Amino acid sequence: MNIVLIGYRGTGKTSVGMALSKRLGKAFCDTDDYIEKKAGIPISDMVAKEGWTFFRAREKEIIREVSCFKDCVIAAGGGAVLDAENVENLKRNGVVILLEATTQTILERMRYDKKTDQQRPSLTGQDPYEEIEEVLEFRRPIYQKAMDFSVDTTSKSIDQVLDEIVKKLGENV
Repeated sequence: MNIVLIGYRGTGKTSVGMALSKRLGKAFCDTDDYIEKKAGIPISDMVAKEGWTFFRAREKEIIREVSCFKDCVIAAGGGAVLDAENVENLKRNGVVILLEATTQTILERMRYDKKTDQQRPSLTGQDPYEEIEEVLEFRRPIYQKAMDFSVDTTSKSIDQVLDEIVKKLGENV
């Protein structure tokens, strides 16, 4: 069984995913990193040159591929669940965990993350705080429909988040 982490950018999917894979002895795959590796260019360049539709098509191919992995922790891109087929593929062989955080926390994490410019092109062109608020409002029901359970990462250490995930997973890990 795979463990799939979903949520908005900056909620901790990659950091938590890497730590969770180590704790559970599972492989780890970040779909954004995998897309970049296969394409040979950063996501920001891909979006700038080819557009979001092109990127989402590449993401769909990668989701289809990684959802077939066994015993893997998968950090899915923030918008991956916008495609119902992606959700179906990820859920087929995995439990889906939504990582959440406040807008302010997300903004602060993005400001201090060196991957922000490379992997996180603006989604709306708005002020970053307003963009996060707007996109979260739109995506929240989609995230909630896709998830099996959620964990708020706002004021928790990675170890606290891992403890909560492992407890909620119970004997399924």
